[in-house]
Amino acid sequence: MFTLAAPFEHEEEIKRSRFLARASSVDSAEEALAFLERIKDPEATHNCWAYRIGDAYRFSDDGEPGGTAGRPILAAIDGQHVDHVVVVVTRWFGGTKLGAGGLVRAYGGVASECLRRAPRKEVLPCVRLHVEVAFEDIGAVYPVIERMSARKIAEQYGDTGLALDLELDARCEVLLRDALRDATRGRVKFA
Repeated sequence: MFTLAAPFEHEEEIKRSRFLARASSVDSAEEALAFLERIKDPEATHNCWAYRIGDAYRFSDDGEPGGTAGRPILAAIDGQHVDHVVVVVTRWFGGTKLGAGGLVRAYGGVASECLRRAPRKEVLPCVRLHVEVAFEDIGAVYPVIERMSARKIAEQYGDTGLALDLELDARCEVLLRDALRDATRGRVKFA
């Protein structure tokens, strides 16, 4: 699966209406909605959008007839096999009504072309791992986490030691588990 390597935009005129698709890589619904708020044009007729982040997705027709804008944008995202992406298609009405089919083709087509032309990068599958270590092993654990490029999501000190929530490339999970076992002489606990 792929995502965008950089934000990208594509513009087309369809029956005198101007359609501007803007797309960006995002890692959360909050990021997707922040992108929408940052780039939507209040002077435009419509700012329709969709995002997909793994199994999570959402879309909006922003006043266009139901199912004619947001859903085709989401279909373009899925059709281009990209993930962790948001696409906003802004329309400035040009005086000619497109009809439901025309809107579906316009919004879906502009979004698809934007994503097709955008630079891509591979999305590596990640896993989360909960790790618990005793106080005496903390000094040995941090260098392993750094060496394996695991990201700390959360850490909490307790009565007996440290609990860590980590995120890392799924291909490295077994290596990290083994390295942590070695570093703590088998005392590390995984949940």
